[in-house]
Amino acid sequence: MKNESILVNDNFVKRKTIFSFVVFILFLCVSIFAWKKLQQQPKVDGALTTLRKGLELNEFIFANFMFNDKHLSKVYAKNLAAARVRVNGDVGLKNNIDTANWKLNLVKSIGDTLQITLAEIKALPKTEITFSFKCIEGWSQITNWGGVRFSDFVNKYGLSKQSKMKYVGMETPDSTYYVGIDMPSMMQEQTILCYEMNGQALPLNQGYPLRLIIPVKYGVKHLKRIGTLFFADTKPRDYWYELGYDYYCGM
Repeated sequence: MKNESILVNDNFVKRKTIFSFVVFILFLCVSIFAWKKLQQQPKVDGALTTLRKGLELNEFIFANFMFNDKHLSKVYAKNLAAARVRVNGDVGLKNNIDTANWKLNLVKSIGDTLQITLAEIKALPKTEITFSFKCIEGWSQITNWGGVRFSDFVNKYGLSKQSKMKYVGMETPDSTYYVGIDMPSMMQEQTILCYEMNGQALPLNQGYPLRLIIPVKYGVKHLKRIGTLFFADTKPRDYWYELGYDYYCGM
């Protein structure tokens, strides 16, 4: 009786093992087939069609159901800010510029562009923020920045009409790096046109003379060395979006 019980148990284990192995092989074959079919899809804005649809769904959910302009990013005491600040990329910073004669090209509309000096920007009320800067590479760092709230900049230069548009576009002076950002995120009170880091002028590798700091976005959206700023109702071109990344890049 005991031997029969052992035999039954052994047979049961064997059947379960064979069944599990067959299921695993079938799952592996289906996965390989699905992966190959996925790789055969055409690309849309740098990403495979299915992946791009998934990213667009994420953007819709985050933008319409999760973002709240009253929900602020966590801030920290200034003394917790890193003294040595990491640089998240140098695209758009490789060419030399005449920093002494730099001006921000503010495109209010076609044929109406203002050129604004750094001194004019510094004349606006200054604000500081110390927050955890997050990079899509997986690292984060508490950093301190100073500059002008974008919303104050909008008020100063009479951009109320433009602020009702859907997007802001920005480019470096050499146009090699560029981003597009949804207007609600730009108008959030922690977003600044930044000219200081740790109480000092921005280093060249951090975007001197002016960069964007937008705590509700990952680092790829914090464009360094702003040359041109404009407004649009359609998505402006975006460097990493064209390479297959998420356009929204929100947190």
